[in-house]
Amino acid sequence: MAVSFLQEREVSDLCLGKPPLRSLSASSTIAHALAALNNSEDNFISVWTCDHRSKKEEEGEEEGGECCRCVGKVCMVDVVCFLSREDNLLSPSQALKAPLSVILTQAPPRIVVHLEPSSTLLEAIDLILQGAQNLVVPIIAATRKSGISRRKQIQIQKSLSTSHNGREFCWITQEDVIRFLLGSIGLFTPLPALSIDSLGIISTDVLAIDYYSPASSALPAISKSLADQTSVAIVDSDGTFIGEISPSTLGCCDETVAAAIATLSAGDLMAYIDGGGPPEDLLRVVKARLREKNLEKMLQEFMILSPLASDASSASSASSSDEESSSARMPMRPSGRYSKSSSYSARMVRKAEAIVCHPKSSLVAVMIQAIAHRVNYLWVIEDDCSLVGIVTFSNMLKVFREHLETM
Repeated sequence: MAVSFLQEREVSDLCLGKPPLRSLSASSTIAHALAALNNSEDNFISVWTCDHRSKKEEEGEEEGGECCRCVGKVCMVDVVCFLSREDNLLSPSQALKAPLSVILTQAPPRIVVHLEPSSTLLEAIDLILQGAQNLVVPIIAATRKSGISRRKQIQIQKSLSTSHNGREFCWITQEDVIRFLLGSIGLFTPLPALSIDSLGIISTDVLAIDYYSPASSALPAISKSLADQTSVAIVDSDGTFIGEISPSTLGCCDETVAAAIATLSAGDLMAYIDGGGPPEDLLRVVKARLREKNLEKMLQEFMILSPLASDASSASSASSSDEESSSARMPMRPSGRYSKSSSYSARMVRKAEAIVCHPKSSLVAVMIQAIAHRVNYLWVIEDDCSLVGIVTFSNMLKVFREHLETM
């Protein structure tokens, strides 16, 4: 029954109520991506290659093939990791002029895959297990063949950031599929009641870093965790699990967190990004260490959060008049996502506290826990807080897929 259920269900069922994707052109710069992310509640922005002025369109003919494709996605973590490179720390403003391609080329292959609405849920699961993070699915036609001229349709397409060749798209994620399976979990009995330990879906290959290690040494692990849709564990010298540096939490920060990565320990960075904004004592530490590393240009170019910006500006303009100093201390722009209202989005004030489970937790309990906390994974720990491993949505989907083959 479960096999036929997944074969009969179309991915369009998972698109209901989803907003159309906001997009950037693949020719955009990192600065464009940063502006889009800072002014959007979306944690990811899709990146597209489009040719709206193909010869057939200009002649008013129907386009035979797709002229728009989603080629990737970008988030604040991508930008932060790029800005945290040693050479880019010296000149952040120059780094922001780099093309998005420098980020996209580092993404794993098949990170996004186009899929037709009529494709089955089983096909979607197989694509995810093959490495696709997001399945891009058309949801509505942005324009219709009514009395609107073809030229007018093209003008409308160009004015809509969510429209591509007259179509709008959403994307399906691992979380969407897990939510859907949870709604029909009874079809998979007795699988949901089994423990994650007995199912063998706890991965011991985790990304971890010592609490006192420099946060900058975690950058490769942070980039990999973003690609794997997992996280970086923070552990002590005995392997006790303390917390995490999560791409989801980093994604709710702004670009100025690159300064914290360059100056703080992994443990302090965990506290720095923990919901709502960084503590003032850590801001002072970041400022002092930037000066020690001769990276004050970051303060001047980023205007990093008002406490840092004020000190940096006042120091650089000590010989100026009071009026000039007052003007210099005014931030050039809002301090990114930290400055947004707490009611703006639940994800904007997400805490960095890690979500954990026990090896004997049942599969269905872990699914519910992950969905409730909007994470793609749970850390698995013993009663003494020693880290056992991690269980991911991908692990869960794999065991569901294997279960179907035995039915």
